[in-house]
Amino acid sequence: MQKPKILIARAIPPAALERLAGHFDVEANQADELWSRAEFTERMSGKDGAFTTGGERIDAELLAACPRLRICANMAVGYNNFDVPAMTAAGVLATNAPDVLTETTADMGFALLMATARRISESEAYLRAGLWNKWRYDMFTGTDVHGATLGVLGMGRIGQGVARRGAHGFGMNVIYHNRSRLDAQTEAACKARYVSKEALFREADHVVLVLPYSKEAHHTVGATEIGWMKRTATLVNIGRGGLVDENALADALGEGRLLGAGLDVFEGEPTVNPRLLALKNVVLTPHIASASVPTRLAMANLAADNLIGFFSGAGPKTPLNPDVLNRRA
Repeated sequence: MQKPKILIARAIPPAALERLAGHFDVEANQADELWSRAEFTERMSGKDGAFTTGGERIDAELLAACPRLRICANMAVGYNNFDVPAMTAAGVLATNAPDVLTETTADMGFALLMATARRISESEAYLRAGLWNKWRYDMFTGTDVHGATLGVLGMGRIGQGVARRGAHGFGMNVIYHNRSRLDAQTEAACKARYVSKEALFREADHVVLVLPYSKEAHHTVGATEIGWMKRTATLVNIGRGGLVDENALADALGEGRLLGAGLDVFEGEPTVNPRLLALKNVVLTPHIASASVPTRLAMANLAADNLIGFFSGAGPKTPLNPDVLNRRA
């Protein structure tokens, strides 16, 4: 029996590739080449499935060029690279990789919060440049994390992980805003209090963004929201770059209207707004919130599970548009 043909769009852990090779006729990209849109479309032609990593756009145009395609499995919790309605209309299943990266990403969110509040990157650059020749009482003084007010915008699994770390590890007063309020039991576990969006930005000493991206969420944090924040506050984004108006943020950071920011995601990534690069009071990391060896392997294996389950008949674990399965049943 002929194996289904799949494309693996980027390099993945060798163990996951070995698993997939046992089930499929695989075209892999372990050289991790960055294909143009035309090259990606050409390689997708004739494939039954695809393993994507969050940067490969699956939309109506590509789907029309790839009529054999039946499933795309994202090795990411986010899926703004998928036009899910177009995929559903074409009968193509979309899957993502939630849950397995929750705790690791929450760790990174808190790491960025700490680094921003205590000016870690700025002081390290100063030391490495050979500028440290004496101690001063106000040298790189930042702001405290313990006992401060933590505001979490987006209280899904990762947001709750950040809230728990703040409340239980650092004795923080945790407030949050979400599209819908959490149940009382979850609020109690996170020691979190629900507030309006404006109250969150006005009250918090440290704001962490953990929202998914959508057109409606574009620039959720702009000049207005930043203007509500304390001058001594910090802003951390581990959600998606498009959530923040980066020019408004650069204005506030450059003018001293905000203590600092920690950013793992960017609107035009991998290109970074040059205004942010020029600022000392912003910690910048290249979208690595889930980058631990065990977590990245777990993400790859979940994407592989979705492909294997779909074609074996056992079913995918994390479908985004399960109606496609019902139509095929």
